[in-house]
Amino acid sequence: MAAVLPVPDTAPVRQASHWTDRVAHGGLLVVAALLVAFLALPLGAILVQSVEGTAGEFVALDNFIAYAQTPALLQSLWNSVWVSALVTAIAVPLAFGFAYALARSCMPLKKLFRGITLIPLLAPSLLAAISLIYWFGNQGVLKGWMHAVGIPQVYGAPGIVVAECFAVFPHALMILVTALSLADARLYEAADAMGTSTVRKFFTITLPGAKYGLISAALVVFTLVITDFGIPKVIGGSFNVLATDVFKLVIGQQDFAKGAVVALLLLAPAVLTFGVDHYVSRRQTAMLTARAVPYRPRPSRGFDAAMTAYCSVIALLVLAMLGMAVFASFATFWPYDLKPSLKHYTMGLVDAEVSIAFVNSLKMAAGTALFGSVLVFCGAYLVEKTKGMESLHGVVKLLAMLPMAVPGLVLGLGYIFFFNAPDNPLNALYHTLALLTLCTIVHFYTTGHLTAVTALKSLDGEFEAVSASLKVPFWRTFWRVTVPICSPALVDIARYFFVNAMTTISAVVFLYSPETKVASIAILNLDEAGELGAAAAMAVLIAVASATATLLFMMAAWWIDRRTQAWRTLSR
Repeated sequence: MAAVLPVPDTAPVRQASHWTDRVAHGGLLVVAALLVAFLALPLGAILVQSVEGTAGEFVALDNFIAYAQTPALLQSLWNSVWVSALVTAIAVPLAFGFAYALARSCMPLKKLFRGITLIPLLAPSLLAAISLIYWFGNQGVLKGWMHAVGIPQVYGAPGIVVAECFAVFPHALMILVTALSLADARLYEAADAMGTSTVRKFFTITLPGAKYGLISAALVVFTLVITDFGIPKVIGGSFNVLATDVFKLVIGQQDFAKGAVVALLLLAPAVLTFGVDHYVSRRQTAMLTARAVPYRPRPSRGFDAAMTAYCSVIALLVLAMLGMAVFASFATFWPYDLKPSLKHYTMGLVDAEVSIAFVNSLKMAAGTALFGSVLVFCGAYLVEKTKGMESLHGVVKLLAMLPMAVPGLVLGLGYIFFFNAPDNPLNALYHTLALLTLCTIVHFYTTGHLTAVTALKSLDGEFEAVSASLKVPFWRTFWRVTVPICSPALVDIARYFFVNAMTTISAVVFLYSPETKVASIAILNLDEAGELGAAAAMAVLIAVASATATLLFMMAAWWIDRRTQAWRTLSR
């Protein structure tokens, strides 16, 4: 009789988590706590304020009803909606034509045209409004032409629409260039084999392929316009919109309840945009497969000439907006003495003490670039490359994506309600440059996070697996392997933070004090004081500082690439 051998217990043995995992979980908790304190709680403070009365009592929907019964405020809502829709209807087709020329033609000077259209990103949005005043204002160069075509004045809706088109054009263009570059040449070759006309190929292949990009660009443009504060403030005149209403209600009338209601109204289209974009992206099918053939445009003299002419017109309009601001900043006394001088720069930097604000802007931008890049990249690494506490991973992912749906004006208002509360232990941060820096980091967090995640996802997970098997702490692998490989993405994130911190207005307009005023806010103050020349000079200085920083970041990226990316070069 055979002996019966004992059956070994095959139940899985639960291993205790390594102490380095607990360090990673602690780091993730810190990131989550920072996002909760500087994003979720300020937004919650707006919601609480919207349902409270003047004495802090709960009033349910009374504030919303009072808002709906105020005709002037409802008119501002309608103004914001139709102006944003009109800018979207103008800017997106213009950007699509420009992107089509860059991606589907063989026109010359593509890099030059692309670089010119990125100029608006380097300056505050209100530079366009200032330039339009010099072109078409009461003492503008082309004021007579405006009257000849039947436009009474540039102030109000006409000026807002044109200036917003200038400001949002590069945002739409970047999305659409990416959408049009993802094309499979085999589809066009098959269409050519069947004798399909150019027009039909455009409507049956090109437009359906770029549909997601068009929808995303339209949603982004609409949201940027409806939440912008600088342009309506400078050139809006008596034409009120939601963004200026918030400022008047909170700063002018101290009506925090109605200000919170308007802030929630501003938040609604951004959240709707985010939801629609997420829904459309899930339904979007891949345009490039493993067997796809990249599309390469063929030379066509007539088409290339037409695209060159179109892009030249757009580029000239962009340069005209920037050039007028530069010219006016050097004009001695507009429009009577146009002799170049540094009067406005002296007036702004010395007499109006904007030099202090400019230094504050540089400090805030540098802090945003440094600490924002560290926080974003470390947070993305802990989410993507560490294991355990999956629920916490989900919370951090959600909080990292939330700033994309929160306008800067709403975030700044939330900071007033939350950090100005006397019983808040973080109240000491109020009116400090540190809080302005933190607000700016949170405002632009999502784009940096997505950039970091994209770079990290390109790395094989075996790096961490091998490190864990060799008992190497994850932070050593992070510092010696991950950071060097992802250094180009880190430079891009830092550059993005720096430039946006230099040009932002809406996120910090509620938070500064006389000691922490930044340059973009000082431009608004100069415009209110009637010193438009000095305001133009300061806007030009911000653009120069942003362009200089961009060049320095490009040089740093080149140096870092040579030091850390040699492995990408194939040996011969």
